[in-house]
Amino acid sequence: MPKKSIEKITSSWFEGELRLVGSLDSRMIGLLKAIEQSGSINKAAKQVGLSYKGAWQMIERANNLAPKVLITTATGGANGGGTSLTTAGHSLLQLFTRIDQQHKQFLLQVNQALADDPIAQMLLKRLVIKTSATNQLFGTIIEIERGSVNAEVVVKLKGGELVAASISLSELRQIDLNIGNDIVLLINDPEIIIATDPDNYSFSARNSLRGKVVRLQMDGVDTEVVIHLPSGDSLVAIISQASAEAMGLKLGVSAHALFKSNAVMIGII
Repeated sequence: MPKKSIEKITSSWFEGELRLVGSLDSRMIGLLKAIEQSGSINKAAKQVGLSYKGAWQMIERANNLAPKVLITTATGGANGGGTSLTTAGHSLLQLFTRIDQQHKQFLLQVNQALADDPIAQMLLKRLVIKTSATNQLFGTIIEIERGSVNAEVVVKLKGGELVAASISLSELRQIDLNIGNDIVLLINDPEIIIATDPDNYSFSARNSLRGKVVRLQMDGVDTEVVIHLPSGDSLVAIISQASAEAMGLKLGVSAHALFKSNAVMIGII
C-alpha cells in the first residue's frame, strides 16, 4: 500500500476573528466597504456573497445597534437613487480598518512567539494535522528492518505499545524516516479487526493492541466500536452488527484491535 504525505503543518497556530459589538464583524465591514465602492446594496450583496434580503437585514441590524445611522438610501432623483455611508459609517469603517491592522499584527507576534517556543511546538503541532483517516496514533520510531523491497518500521506509542508498519524502501528514502523520528500512524477504521479472545485463534495481522470497549454505535447494519488503550489512546473500528452481537461486545469488555502492518500509513511530524 503506497504511503503518502498526510499532514500539513501551518505556522498559524493562533487564530481569531475580529469582532466589535453585536453583528459588527468582518462580514459586516466587508458589506460596508462594498457599499462604499458600488453605491448599491444589490451590487454590494453580490460582491460579498449575500442575498439582497440578507444584506438588508445586516444593514438594518447595524443601523439599529449603532448610536448613529451608518447607511442611508435614496430613491428616485436624477441618478436613480442609491446607497451610501454616512459620516458615522465612514468613521466606523476607518476604525475597524485601523483595529484590524493592529489585530493582524498581534496575531503575527503571538504566532512568532509560539514558533520560537519548543514546548509550544511539541504541544500544538499534532493538533493541526488534517487527514481523512479515522485513527491517528503518535509515537517514536525505535526500529527499522529493511528487506529487499519493503521495510518494517516499528513505532513505540506513548503508552509503550508497539506498532509495526510496512513501507517500501523507496518511500522510506523519500520521506527520510530514521530511528528516533516522531511520527503519526494512520489507520482507517475498516482495516481494524476486533477480537475478544485472540489467544485461542491464529491471525495473520501483525499488530494487536489490547484495550476496553468504551463505545458501541449500531445503525442496524454496521457497528462502530471504540477501544480505549491503557495509554489513553483510542482506536475506532467498523464491523458488522451481526459480528458485534455474535461476539457479545458490550461496554467495558476487554478486546483486541488487530490490523496488518500494510494497513498503516505513516506521516512525519
